[in-house]
Amino acid sequence: MAEEDVVPKTFRALVESADRKFARVRDLPSYGRAQGQHYFQKVFKAYMRLWKYQQEHRAELVKAGLNRWEIGEIAGRIGQLYFGQYMRTSEARFLVEAYIFYEAILKRRYFEGCGVKDLRVRFKELRFYARFLLVSLILNRTEMVKVVVEKLRALIDDCKANFRETNFKEWKLVEQEILRFINIDTTFTIPSSRPFRYCAMLNCHPNSVPYVARFHAKKVLKFRDAILMSYHRNEVKFAELTLDVYRMLQCLEWEPSGSFYQKHPAEPKENGVAVDYSGASGLIDMNLAADMTDPALPPNPRKAILYRPSLTHLIAVMATICEELPPESIMLVYLSASGTPGQINTSHVETSGGSRRTRKSMLTSHSSLEQNCSATESHINGVKGPSDYYNDYLWLGPKGNGGSSNLYPGDIIPFTRRPLFLIIDSDSSHAFKAGLTWCRKGRESCSSAFTIETNF
Repeated sequence: MAEEDVVPKTFRALVESADRKFARVRDLPSYGRAQGQHYFQKVFKAYMRLWKYQQEHRAELVKAGLNRWEIGEIAGRIGQLYFGQYMRTSEARFLVEAYIFYEAILKRRYFEGCGVKDLRVRFKELRFYARFLLVSLILNRTEMVKVVVEKLRALIDDCKANFRETNFKEWKLVEQEILRFINIDTTFTIPSSRPFRYCAMLNCHPNSVPYVARFHAKKVLKFRDAILMSYHRNEVKFAELTLDVYRMLQCLEWEPSGSFYQKHPAEPKENGVAVDYSGASGLIDMNLAADMTDPALPPNPRKAILYRPSLTHLIAVMATICEELPPESIMLVYLSASGTPGQINTSHVETSGGSRRTRKSMLTSHSSLEQNCSATESHINGVKGPSDYYNDYLWLGPKGNGGSSNLYPGDIIPFTRRPLFLIIDSDSSHAFKAGLTWCRKGRESCSSAFTIETNF
């Protein structure tokens, strides 16, 4: 009898060990080039060991009471890890691996058939559908999104009927978010629309494009990092992915495989599929993803996606990425937020957390910039002077939060010491274009390159 307990006890110990390691990396920030890579290797190894063990001892574990949803939970954690790595590295192979694991859970129906009264398992299934929807959206699998939305809706209705004492309002909001998202996004409303990603099936191969170095005789910069930020009230979003950031995310990536643009039926089959999705060797080692990506395409730039960040958090992320930017590289910053144009005065500065001393410091800084750049505050050829750096701004905060949530053009100036491509999607974009253009002209020693796109 003791020998029969060895397998389940070993399995539980592996589960607890993997869960502890998972907790270490779950909340790590998605930006920075050296954030917890050592821990990620450990947690991947732990789940690989756990996945192989449950395969090799499936019969003994089922006899000891292992439920199918527990196997699905392990596969779901592995999918979470792969998606987390994709968010940190933007490597398409991680996104494809996450999709493979989630699709296997759906087709093998790991969560279906469990006890209706088990509310804890139902919440696990709801979270699985939400994560699968996010992966399918980013991977542009529109047919699968529609399938999972229907399953999520049916599950929410079933939970509301069987657990009347539990409030599922939050999950109803999730359902409404995804329905609103797919009703507005052109990928779903216009089936024949081309994907935002660069697709080898629809676009010419990079090798056939004339080399761009002749337009940059002095220096050729590589696009390595991007920051995508959105802060609007009542914006279209799913989870923390807004529609504008979603489209920018798609535009900054290569299509992992041309076959992903094919419209295949996504309804799960009764008997599963021919590929053994529960196998450990091919999936854990990412061999399948390697076969589905084109090695001839350049790597995707790393992207830090920020949903409604505070001003200090945005500045901290920009500083971290700017500091880690490799030589001969350029960083793209996309900022989508509303603006409030108008003149700033002393009373406004004081009521928004500033003081007369802060105002004096601003004026001193403006005077210093004027002397260094040998320019006047008057408009020259339609370009504003340095006093306009703090007149218009982007609003990154709740209503009535004051100037502590205002992003001014002057806040961007320190980051122009590195190559920067700035996109301001706002009604105040003109202020950033004018202010930073003036700064660039005044600082000839500055090595930055600007391209300001205004108000899409």
